[in-house]
Amino acid sequence: MNKTLADLIKISNITGKDSTLVQGGGGNTSVKTPDGKYMYIKASGTALKDMNTRRGWRRLRLAPVLSIIEDNALAKLDASKREPEVVNRLLVACDDKVIGGARPSVESHLHAFLDKCVIHLHPLVVAAYVNAKNGQREIEKLFKNEKFPPLWVPYTDPGFMLAKKIAKLVGDYQKKFGRKPAVMILQKHGLFVTAKTATAALSLVRKIIKLCRSKLKEPKLPKTKSPNGSDIAVAKSAIHKALLDSVGLDMPVSHFPDNKPVAAFMARKDAAKLVGTPALNPDELVYANGSAMWLEKCDVKIITQKLKSLLRKGQKPAAAFIIKDLGLFVATNKKNAPLIAEITASSVLIRMYATKFGGVLALNKRQQDFINSWESEAFRLKLAKGKS
Repeated sequence: MNKTLADLIKISNITGKDSTLVQGGGGNTSVKTPDGKYMYIKASGTALKDMNTRRGWRRLRLAPVLSIIEDNALAKLDASKREPEVVNRLLVACDDKVIGGARPSVESHLHAFLDKCVIHLHPLVVAAYVNAKNGQREIEKLFKNEKFPPLWVPYTDPGFMLAKKIAKLVGDYQKKFGRKPAVMILQKHGLFVTAKTATAALSLVRKIIKLCRSKLKEPKLPKTKSPNGSDIAVAKSAIHKALLDSVGLDMPVSHFPDNKPVAAFMARKDAAKLVGTPALNPDELVYANGSAMWLEKCDVKIITQKLKSLLRKGQKPAAAFIIKDLGLFVATNKKNAPLIAEITASSVLIRMYATKFGGVLALNKRQQDFINSWESEAFRLKLAKGKS
């Protein structure tokens, strides 16, 4: 195994094993070869912690990847044509012997113009700022003494337009400071760090996390009694029936007890208001269908009405449900339930943190529609190519 791939696996496994840095299959990493001709990058659909010498990565020729950003004609295309074209070009740029043909990260073209080692994560303590109304101002205060401050990137639709936006902002930063940014903080998205070595990149991640955490306090856990089994069974049945009656979904319902962020959240008087907004970020929308549904009590009619209301607003039916005094319930298959539970627990924690920074900043309707269309197209392409 060459050192470039070894470095990629190292930074991927170390960061991917920490659920406070990345949830589920989110985040991506890359390392460029010393000659500048190739870039090893995480493959889509693989968790960072699961990457190894045989799977979870692709090797790309850098020249054709960089040419994607430089192609101004792509920006003029409709997203429904542009994004599949970008995915196809990234696949063509692959130059390796990886079996299975997994797609390289859809953010490969963004990684291409950054430094040698790139780590992109969704840390909870960073999410507290990027999903808050006054997040940018708070970040600027945190890093006011830095000679080379982080580059703040306003929210932009994921994919080609985000890479294009960042390319311009990086260019502007370089003109101002004489170097590219080592840290980028993306509104409603996450954290990018980039450095010459894997060790330096990991060290930078730790520094950013420590600084962002310095202004946050862990929510206090209330003293509560564990719900009894019969109440849990009734709640599962009610959610199952409401989903069946409202949207025709026949899904198993799982209960996740002893969830500390959810327990702290249920004790808040503003809980209903905090989850009353749409998804915070693309991951919450894609994996969990948006924010959790808050319920003061378990009632089939109420749940059915709330689900129908979401559909009338053009939103997806909730997959996560928080019932006061009972906890977190997730309606999906057994394989995906833990991931949705993890994303939901992260979301309520971020929402509690965001109240300290001006309140929650959620995705608007247009942003949600773009993400839903983008993911649907990616899924269609995956089926067409027979990929898992």
